Amino acid sequence: MSATTSESTDPGPPQPPAGLDLTPFAFSRRCWVALAPDSVYRLISDVSLIELWSPSASAVSYKPGDGPWVGARFHGRNRRDGREWGTRSEVVRADPGSAFAFVVGGAEHGIVRWEWLLHEQGSGSIVEQTWRLLRTDPVLGDTPGDLHALRDHMARSAESTLLALAEWIAGRGAH
Repeated sequence: MSATTSESTDPGPPQPPAGLDLTPFAFSRRCWVALAPDSVYRLISDVSLIELWSPSASAVSYKPGDGPWVGARFHGRNRRDGREWGTRSEVVRADPGSAFAFVVGGAEHGIVRWEWLLHEQGSGSIVEQTWRLLRTDPVLGDTPGDLHALRDHMARSAESTLLALAEWIAGRGAH
């Protein structure tokens, strides 16, 4: 069998911006919650609870037998602009009482890193949520403008998540 080539006028799927500086595609947001860092960690590392606070995530759960440790994998559903899609993530940091992080797409080939940092302050904690684009991918957008819009959307989502977390903790009383 011989290889053949054919010419096509279809350019194929759009390619992400090559050589784009990813530094601007990151943010951090923080809030104070009325709960100690160890207790906050137990909440955020139980990924199934994120749908209680996040306007964008639902149906999140660890793979059977996995939990909040480095290498654990989980899946979930995300929503944005009237669309919904599934994600697979891997825990890349699990420091009880201080930090929890995961990479959407997995540690080796992921596209986005989410991290929660916890710092004791007074009778509660400062909870910091960070987001960082690790690489471009057509699913995220095809232009720098698309990626800026994604970052801005995710920053608003993080702000809503943190506010909802603080309100949820306040409503349940410190444990």
